[in-house]
Amino acid sequence: MALSPVHSGKVRELFAVGDDKLLMVASDRISAFDVILPELIPDKGRVLTAMTAYWLEVLADVAPSHLISADPADMPDPGELDLADSGGADSQIAGRAMLVRRADMLPLECIVRGYVAGSAWKEYERSSTVHGTELRKGMLQAERLDEPMFTPSTKAEEGHDENISFAQAADLVGSDVANQARDLCIEAYNRAAKAAEAQGILVADAKFDLGWIDGKLCFCDEVLTPDSSRFWPAREYEPGTNPPSFDKQPVRDWLEASGWDKQPPPPNLPPQVVRETSERYITAYERICGRRLSDWYGA
Repeated sequence: MALSPVHSGKVRELFAVGDDKLLMVASDRISAFDVILPELIPDKGRVLTAMTAYWLEVLADVAPSHLISADPADMPDPGELDLADSGGADSQIAGRAMLVRRADMLPLECIVRGYVAGSAWKEYERSSTVHGTELRKGMLQAERLDEPMFTPSTKAEEGHDENISFAQAADLVGSDVANQARDLCIEAYNRAAKAAEAQGILVADAKFDLGWIDGKLCFCDEVLTPDSSRFWPAREYEPGTNPPSFDKQPVRDWLEASGWDKQPPPPNLPPQVVRETSERYITAYERICGRRLSDWYGA
């Protein structure tokens, strides 16, 4: 089976498998402030892959996906992959790889927000709007929105994605496609938020990547992982604060306190920060999905 590198990202490596499939390998790399750090976060790639596979199974009746298999038995021979020369991904692909169908990707990051947090809160502080939509006055940081909002952004080849309004998204992809993407993503968010809340986790927001496969709009890339969603422990949630999240927050906090100027090269992370971050990723998977990471491929 012919394999050739297609793309090396901050976390993922893409390889062509024939003409119509891709192998997506999630590494244990971690980035912060758009800089890849030298340390690997143990089991991070397995968590991202396991959570994506879980949610694609749960959301299969909402929309199809690009996933063919995450079973190592269905993968190309890892010996054919020179991962060391494609960004330093781990050579072990079991549990961190997905065989997927190629898709014609929408040029949008399809974000659904259930709470005013992150860049949405910064915009709201300035103008009482989120992605250009005016909200009621007097909202607090991290306050729950009256209804989940579809807040798209552009997909930047370099630099940062740009938040855009729904009207701008419709101009970019057409109103019918924008409406379909919005409805699909809000339904997926509502389904996931309800399931996660039953496990004591709030889904503050979620980013979906969509693409066309055989004429159908499908979920692609990662879905509802700590890298693409903001998960908060319900017991520690309080409007007016910035709740702790099940992601790389320990890394960001340590880097902020270190005095680093956020320009390469980054400082080395202490082992404790690496360990705490790994634990957060694993906890997110096990609490939200109700499964043990030790039962996932590559343990």
